[in-house]
Amino acid sequence: MNISYNWLRELYPTEMEPKVLAERLTGVGLAVEGIHAAGDDLVFDIDLTSNRPDCLSHIGVAREVAVINGGAFELNAANLTVPAAHVSGKASEFASVTIEDPDLCPRYTARIVRGVKIGPSPQWLVDRLVALGQRSVNNVADITNYVMWEMGQPLHAFDLDTLTEGKIVVRRARAGEKLTTLDRVERELDPEMLMICDASGPIAVGGVMGGAPTEIGDTTTNVLIESAYFVPASVRRTSKLLGLSTEASYRFERGVDWAGARRAQDRCVALICELAGGQATEDAIDVSPKEPGTVNVSLRPERVQSLTGLVVDEDEMRRILTSLGFGLQLDLINDGTGRMTFLVPTWRVDVNIEEDLVEEVARHVGYDKLRDELPPASHAGELQPAETQKRALRGTLSTLGFDEAISYSFINTTHDGRFDLIPEYQRRVSAGTDAFVSLRDSIIEGATRMRPTLLAGLLDALRHNLNHGTREVRLFELGRIFVANEAAGDLPIEREALALIGTGGWTEAGRAGASRELDFFDLKGALESAVDAMRLPPLSFADAEVRHLRLGQTAGITDVNGRSIGSIGRLSEALSQEYKFRQPVFIAELDLTDVLEIETIPARYSPLARYPS
Repeated sequence: MNISYNWLRELYPTEMEPKVLAERLTGVGLAVEGIHAAGDDLVFDIDLTSNRPDCLSHIGVAREVAVINGGAFELNAANLTVPAAHVSGKASEFASVTIEDPDLCPRYTARIVRGVKIGPSPQWLVDRLVALGQRSVNNVADITNYVMWEMGQPLHAFDLDTLTEGKIVVRRARAGEKLTTLDRVERELDPEMLMICDASGPIAVGGVMGGAPTEIGDTTTNVLIESAYFVPASVRRTSKLLGLSTEASYRFERGVDWAGARRAQDRCVALICELAGGQATEDAIDVSPKEPGTVNVSLRPERVQSLTGLVVDEDEMRRILTSLGFGLQLDLINDGTGRMTFLVPTWRVDVNIEEDLVEEVARHVGYDKLRDELPPASHAGELQPAETQKRALRGTLSTLGFDEAISYSFINTTHDGRFDLIPEYQRRVSAGTDAFVSLRDSIIEGATRMRPTLLAGLLDALRHNLNHGTREVRLFELGRIFVANEAAGDLPIEREALALIGTGGWTEAGRAGASRELDFFDLKGALESAVDAMRLPPLSFADAEVRHLRLGQTAGITDVNGRSIGSIGRLSEALSQEYKFRQPVFIAELDLTDVLEIETIPARYSPLARYPS
């Protein structure tokens, strides 16, 4: 984005040297990447973020300059007024406007200037446009471009006498329609493209480029000045489909000021009457089928410090925001909440929430004043007692050759009834309670259950590995499982669980291949080692019958307090066939919530022997 230094000083008389001003603009988020000379002027090359379309104009940047200088920008209203000698007639006497697609064009205004004299632009106007990289065409076309660079509102001038029946119709293109644009390229139109049409067909691509048949030429005497608001997504799509990017589309794609359409049009018409002569209509045709509502955003002064660490006086906050155009709602100041409520100006399409106002204050106070500081939080980063035990558990199982798996918390209903679940579930099922947690709106198709066991995910992971030729598999998973709560509407109970699964050969240290097949006691030993690493009393194992495990190779697990906390054993024949496992699979699952409640064994140390053997 090119911005003229001399033009900025005309809009707001700053005394800052160009380099200093460039540094200050960069400091408030308008990054000046370079300064180059253009005649007797200097041009700032500003790299704008896409959320600041208000600064795609000299007035937008001048507003920021004013706040930097401690002042406030004021628009010169005299520049918007056409002298009475150049005004006559109503716009509706010469043209009409119909919007057939208000979803893509919520506002379209048209004003007429009759009797203009087309010719070269004055040298000051040519120099100003050339400095910004814009070529001069003729006085009327140059004025529309000048106002776009000044106010950020793209405009277009039509030769009124070329419009069939003097009609403007804003609609989508129809099948088979074509238009030759100002660059003399005939373009095929897509039915989703928004077009500006007359009674016979398209005359311009809405928000992108005008058409050749209605362009301003040497014989033009009557012009219609268009100033409109086009929905950004529509312009972006059309621009990409046509492979056509213009200064106008660049601004419309990011969002122009809906309420500024008439203001820019008035400025344009006043300049045309001054530089090209003619009679302007008293009014404009202004069609606004869908007016956007106003946006109020409240700011709690303490939020500035809590989010940024900056200590800013309330009066300074007010000065910054009101100078940027945010209207302080005085009737809401003493509402007892301590908040300041601001009416967001229509040109600030990027401001919607309190944090946006905090950012506005912070960037003008100075990003360089932000300090490295941890945000205030309760118990943030605190190491929970159980975390040390879980780390020891993971480390031990990894040392024994197990890889940690992470599976989805959602499973489908085909797993219902496959497993004897942890004791917490069994107690609820025995009491006649539905222990399953069902989802109303699942994010994975078919996965409508919150998992009641980790085994479903581990068995799927094992099948995936075996299908890819990996025969030796040892996995473990720590995760949450979910139990329905009896009280209607209450959140489900979450419990932590540990599951292990193993199959194939057992590879020992120093051996290249498996020396034997993994069995029940390998999994039992791994579980006991993990519990020992957590400094907990040993678990007890006893013969048991478990639905998903093979009879005779199954054990129930109890803790030191005699509570049943899980099971271990070989996967049942029925499930092995269902998953198409052709080798023995051993699995174990524990209710880790119960395990972590057990009192740990104190660590005892003895000194090294004075005389080692």
